[in-house]
Amino acid sequence: MQESYKILTVDDDPDILKLLGMRLKAAGYQVVTASNGEEALAQISLSRPALVISDLRMPGMDGLALFDVIHKKDPALPVIMLTAHGSIPEAVDATQRGVFGFLTKPFDSKSLLQQVEAALRMATGAHTTTIDTKDQAWRAGIVTRSPQMENLLGQAKLMAVSDASVFIQGESGTGKELLARAIHQASPRNEKPFVAINCGAMPEALLESELFGHTKGAFTGAIRDNKGLFQSANGGTLFLDEIGDMPLPLQIKLLRALQERVIRPVGSSTDTPIDVRIISATHKSLTEEMKEGRFREDLYYRINVVALAIPPLADRREDIPLLANTFLQLLNAKYKKSINGYAPEAMELLIAAPWPGNVRQLQNIVEQTVVLSTTAIVPAMLVQKALHDNIGGIISFEAARKDFERDYLIKLLKATNGGVTQAARLAQRNRTEFYKLLERHQLTPALFKSDSSQE
Repeated sequence: MQESYKILTVDDDPDILKLLGMRLKAAGYQVVTASNGEEALAQISLSRPALVISDLRMPGMDGLALFDVIHKKDPALPVIMLTAHGSIPEAVDATQRGVFGFLTKPFDSKSLLQQVEAALRMATGAHTTTIDTKDQAWRAGIVTRSPQMENLLGQAKLMAVSDASVFIQGESGTGKELLARAIHQASPRNEKPFVAINCGAMPEALLESELFGHTKGAFTGAIRDNKGLFQSANGGTLFLDEIGDMPLPLQIKLLRALQERVIRPVGSSTDTPIDVRIISATHKSLTEEMKEGRFREDLYYRINVVALAIPPLADRREDIPLLANTFLQLLNAKYKKSINGYAPEAMELLIAAPWPGNVRQLQNIVEQTVVLSTTAIVPAMLVQKALHDNIGGIISFEAARKDFERDYLIKLLKATNGGVTQAARLAQRNRTEFYKLLERHQLTPALFKSDSSQE
């Protein structure tokens, strides 16, 4: 089956093209070549390859410019970028823009063929049931059908096998810790601890003690030795969430730990060796933080060896129904309910919402609707109210109109003691149309008669 895959290699260095061709052909792939970006575009039209491997830096149209053109014409065509050691920042940018992956020169055959196989599997869906089942276990906590997320997870799986530090960029609530855990599960360190800490959630002195540990008597309240999270994660993975909030003095100490693979607990005069893989994350732009002098450039390049960017939920709306129904089943069990799903209009509201809080906000909305729902299907009015409350009243015009309609109808029914004829006359609508309005908002006139008689 491999023989049917055609791969386009692009490089202005004929020796690199020759080396790539030899290794790919030996693995059973067909290979076509191009020496520059313009020639590559012509070859794509002519040869229709399943994968493109391109050098990042080339005269004229460079690798990123070539990728942009390819991605615009055929977003499903994967591109692997070749980079030199000195071009890590460009590689980071490439990955964030959607490039499938990158290889650092000089590359070995194993890494090359692993990336090629993964890229082709993503593009064609070619895999065996056994491999697929095994591959799913490491990412079991991540629910998605988004091509963007599948691409990201493909990159994460490839990066997991190395010990390189990984940096995850993403808005709050996108699931950065879930991705970090998945990388840990896919790594050779998966039988050792995964330890997470939010660097922005505690004061500097406490954060230093939590990370590096302290000795008895190092400060007031230090009544015993504490080994700290670096030592707790020894042999495994340490996830530093919101690293952009880490104070500068601690950044210096972290940099030393990463460079020298040792830590010094607070109050100690001796170093302790450590063996941890660092995965860090932030919702901030560290580029901007560096410009403002709030984040060290040397630390940035130390933690940003490999970068992954999680797309916001609004950019992968195809995941919303899947996530909403997954959360619904989990919350049904938690609250001992048996809600079957969402009314079509309710799901439409979820899909169209702006989701500034991303997946975390969606989960909160689903939980609110499950708690308040008294029917087998979550009605649109409940979702509308939850969204309205959750995002501070900033809703679409259509949602605002529906809110007004419902409030207006409730006032009419209260004023007329549930009398539909009188309410319809006041609204200047005929009875049939008024009943349709009540049905749309799931309002029952009889309930207002009961309320009125009790007042």
